[in-house]
Amino acid sequence: MDKGFSPGGQFVEHAEVHIGETRLLIGDCRKLLPLLPSESVQCCITSPPYWGLRDYEHPEQLGSEPSPAEYVAHLVAIFREVRRILRPEGTLWLNIGDGYARNGGTGRHGPNARVGNTRKLIQKRNCRVPACWGLKDRDLLGLPWRVAFALQEDGWILRSHIVWIKKTPMPESVRNRPSRATEDIFLFAQQPGYFYDHQAVREPSGANLKNYWLLGSEPNSSDHPAAFPKDLARRCILLATRPGETVLDPFAGSGTTALAAQELGRRCILIELNPAYAQAAARRLQARPQRELWLSLGNVL
Repeated sequence: MDKGFSPGGQFVEHAEVHIGETRLLIGDCRKLLPLLPSESVQCCITSPPYWGLRDYEHPEQLGSEPSPAEYVAHLVAIFREVRRILRPEGTLWLNIGDGYARNGGTGRHGPNARVGNTRKLIQKRNCRVPACWGLKDRDLLGLPWRVAFALQEDGWILRSHIVWIKKTPMPESVRNRPSRATEDIFLFAQQPGYFYDHQAVREPSGANLKNYWLLGSEPNSSDHPAAFPKDLARRCILLATRPGETVLDPFAGSGTTALAAQELGRRCILIELNPAYAQAAARRLQARPQRELWLSLGNVL
């Protein structure tokens, strides 16, 4: 059976921890998703690692592919399996970020990106502009839409593009373009008649929710470098599920999706590759002491 890193740098088998109504699976989602029953989840809310941006310190991490085209292909295969797990009326809510093609140097995006909180390079190689899609030095990759179109071609129905406007975006030291303060969220369905509760989240005026969401960051003690706001997950859960239904996040990170699901009376399945982040997610969910959580990792799938 495949193995992953423990917080102490050792290896542990793929494992499962139950925290209230949340199942936390530690391991590669590409190997764990096939173990979940078909049509067992109402919605998937997730944010996969962005290509070429951060080093999550695992040899099988997504986002470190030599080419963004390979990254897109990996995501298509992962979400094809997610589609099998979703109920026919279920939906996928996908948050994904963009980056730039660069030759040389370091920056916040691209395969030579320097991570602000760890100062690590994502790939141990010379940076070259990827040989795909006609990319040139300094080109914006357009990855969110490339992923969206690839998923659409694979059979998903692309229903909405939501712009997440960040109240406190990360500063960028750029002088030749506007600083970025937005990210993309896509709503996908399997069939035209999917579940969507338009009354669950409304504008302050009572009008139908718009496709731009102004959300700020929240305090997060998990040390995860890319946690999205709990209110983002909360909105998606309210719009896409009923109380008691199950939410899936195959790239769980610090467990924000489960935290929102827990507060809203939903079940949740989390999958996280890095056991250190899985431990942080478990700690946030506040079910049991840290020592007991890690003793329970003997429950091998």
